Amino acid sequence: MKKASSVIQKIKNKQYQTLFQDIYVDEDLIDTQSLRYIEAIEKFMALYGDQDITIFSTPGRSEVCGNHTDHQCGEILAAAINLDMIAIVGKALDKIKILSDDYDLQPILLNDLEKKAEEEETSEGLIRGVLARYQDLGYQIGGFNAYMTSDVLQGSGLSSSATFEVMIGTILSGLYNEMRIDPVVIAQVGQYSENVYFGKPCGLMDQSACSVGGLIHIDFKHNEAPMVNKLEVDFSHFKHSLCIVDVHASHADLTADYASIPYEMKEVAQYFGKQVLREVDEKDFYASLPTLRETLQNDRAILRAIHLFEENKRVRKAVDTLNVADFEAFKTVIQSSGASSFKYLQNIYSNHDTSCQAVSIALALSEKILGTHGVCRVHGGGFAGTIQAFVQDDFVTTYKAEIEKYFGSNACHVLKIRKYGGIKVID
Repeated sequence: MKKASSVIQKIKNKQYQTLFQDIYVDEDLIDTQSLRYIEAIEKFMALYGDQDITIFSTPGRSEVCGNHTDHQCGEILAAAINLDMIAIVGKALDKIKILSDDYDLQPILLNDLEKKAEEEETSEGLIRGVLARYQDLGYQIGGFNAYMTSDVLQGSGLSSSATFEVMIGTILSGLYNEMRIDPVVIAQVGQYSENVYFGKPCGLMDQSACSVGGLIHIDFKHNEAPMVNKLEVDFSHFKHSLCIVDVHASHADLTADYASIPYEMKEVAQYFGKQVLREVDEKDFYASLPTLRETLQNDRAILRAIHLFEENKRVRKAVDTLNVADFEAFKTVIQSSGASSFKYLQNIYSNHDTSCQAVSIALALSEKILGTHGVCRVHGGGFAGTIQAFVQDDFVTTYKAEIEKYFGSNACHVLKIRKYGGIKVID
């Protein structure tokens, strides 16, 4: 560990330039990140004094392929991105205390790890859950003081909550377990905390992508023990950036639209005596289609099932194309995924308000602007929120300028896929 003031001086002397380039991928971000780190350390010092510190980073994530497959025990391709949360951390004896610009969390005592009803849907609950689960699994736990700051966009589908969970797990791994806790275990512990202590029944995609880093393929066939595989691919070689465009449409009153997707898919599965579509034989599905339509009286449910069967195949194809560095074929898969979400999954706009189609507009404009320079698709849950585009690096400036004519300044976030998940940056 190094004194906080010493780390600031090293950053000012540009001793971490190569490190920041490695983590954040984009050379243009080095100076910005250097300043960000200095400001965060200064705030830590103002709170806790000039003590020995360790700095950790956990990224946000983006779903790349596998739209609405996880709740059917399907397959997903996800990526860590170069927006992250950083934590300036100093050891403490018996408690965890975290502050940021956005919150001042109540201290969590290490000798009090029972679930508390009043902490449901709180960050305090998440911290306590991670501690309790680590202890149950036999890992060392301990106290720390931290100042955290994040540039992972709230409400953008980039998973800010998972970033926080993984951060707590990574800090405990680094301070008290010699950074030896497997990233998948860190992800599973984050999921446990969110499910049990926070009270939200989330899957494992978000935490896995944030913890493992790079591009990961997750197969949820066995939901209790999903297979998580990291692709050994250097995405920077493809000379494309990942753009997330905020369409500035409200998520309000969309709960029924989101809920209808897993409900209708499971409705089809139940016709075959199964719980989820992953358990249904695709050949049986098509062979039974006439009677299935007659029984369900819901063609949308059938179209959504078709999306699910094909989307799982697309995930595998996307993985295969990246493994052989065929990026043009990869883009074709992404384009096909987006088209399927529009035509079959039907999560681009709400049927309850067809006059509001911001995501549809964003996709139509993006296709026109991009031409042969990239591909686009809906990002995340759909109906509102964001779209995703893979854009040639030399066309990014043009795309950003053009799409922001319609959705406003800073609507387009230009990202890179980073190879690291939760890491210790400076010790």
